[in-house]
Amino acid sequence: MVCWGVFLASGVRRYARAALAILAALGLAAGIAVSAGLLAGKPPPDLGLRSAGGQTLLKAPSPSPNSVSSQADLPLYASHPQRDYARIAPLRYKGDGPAALQRLAQVLEKMERTKLTQRSPSYLRAESSTAWMGFTDDLEFWLDEPASVIHLRSGSRLGRKDFGANRERVERIRALFSQAV
Repeated sequence: MVCWGVFLASGVRRYARAALAILAALGLAAGIAVSAGLLAGKPPPDLGLRSAGGQTLLKAPSPSPNSVSSQADLPLYASHPQRDYARIAPLRYKGDGPAALQRLAQVLEKMERTKLTQRSPSYLRAESSTAWMGFTDDLEFWLDEPASVIHLRSGSRLGRKDFGANRERVERIRALFSQAV
């Protein structure tokens, strides 16, 4: 009986060591992937403004639940599979539109892990990376002066789900933008 117990105990120890070795290897692989930028992905080639049916549009919402867009309610996207998930309000402003876009650019430049990559009189593009694994998300903003809003889109480059990260980031931007008045 004692011998059987010793045998079981040594078997459990062997499996525990193997499990720890596997976890260490996975941790090392994840660390290498993060430091090499493998989880950053590449920017989608279709970012930027486009025109359709007399409307200025940002990139469409993603077909999977990993983006938000203030243009998700447009009739063009009426049958979009992620319309409800992607729906988010644009940034509203009062007064001078170019000054509001400049204020937004300043907000983005002050945010951690966020880099402004494109700037024009009516459009901003930024990249933001997550703190934990370094995933990169693309953000776009278009100044719609007649409506006194800045339309926006934030989408993940990799993965099928964003677990609310894009919505959370946009709401943080909204709060900072409102405070910067």
